[in-house]
Amino acid sequence: MRKKIPSTAALLAFEAAARHQSFTRAADELALTQSAICRQIAGLEDFLGVALFRRTRRGVQLTEAGVSYGRQIGPRLDAIERDTLAVMAHHGAASVLELAVVPTFATRWLLPRLAGFQAQNPEVVVNMSTQTRPFLFDQTEFDAAIYFGDAGWPGTEAHFLMREYPVPVCSPALPGVRAQMSADEIATLPLLQQSTRPYAWRQWFEGAGVEAARDMAGMRLELFSMLAQAAIERMGVALIPPFLIQQELAAGVLITPCPRSSPSTRAYYLIVPEHKAERPALTRFREWLVEAAKAAA
Repeated sequence: MRKKIPSTAALLAFEAAARHQSFTRAADELALTQSAICRQIAGLEDFLGVALFRRTRRGVQLTEAGVSYGRQIGPRLDAIERDTLAVMAHHGAASVLELAVVPTFATRWLLPRLAGFQAQNPEVVVNMSTQTRPFLFDQTEFDAAIYFGDAGWPGTEAHFLMREYPVPVCSPALPGVRAQMSADEIATLPLLQQSTRPYAWRQWFEGAGVEAARDMAGMRLELFSMLAQAAIERMGVALIPPFLIQQELAAGVLITPCPRSSPSTRAYYLIVPEHKAERPALTRFREWLVEAAKAAA
């Protein structure tokens, strides 16, 4: 029997009050009276043996212990809510895959194709959350990850999907741009840098045999979607794989003034923890995804 777990009602009251820094607003959110919130939190403080709030004339303020506890409790309550909603939505009968994804790839490449997988596997539900850095599967609820980088995650299987072939793209209205430009001329334009691929421009210029003095300079953005929007807004030229910006290229809001490209040294992989690799739903998704990537290539 677990004796050191507070009541769910007390945890919900505390999480809402900590988030709002107000008992009154927590009461409104949970459809309770303010006195009920006070009782729940007082009971939680007695249970823990520490004060979570300081009562002042202006209201309440989290103590240091309250701040720390709130940071830990919030994500755990969110996880319980997600798990509960999943069971409620599918009556416990569906196979649910929790997938960590890199955001632009998921939005622009995976989602337009996912309906095909769902048509073949209507009993499998694929949930997606963005995750751009490596992580330990044992510390998360993820069943697999689509990741851009290297394949060497301990305790996992890596299934190759594709490489990137980025090209320079920019707005046709960017000052100094023309329909056809050399790599030397691209070096004179303001460059947009991607923080997750910090040497992309340097490698592109080296492949073209060009020494660009400012190949590491320029605004740094994390996501391809950010780079694309910055390029549309005439803030510079970005290196982006065309398959991620097909809509913008078709609409003419982005152009490729220099079509030169080369494959990335890293690649997209489906990363699967070894202890989950034989799950039937995950096996079907893996097989479908690898085949979809081959067809796209």
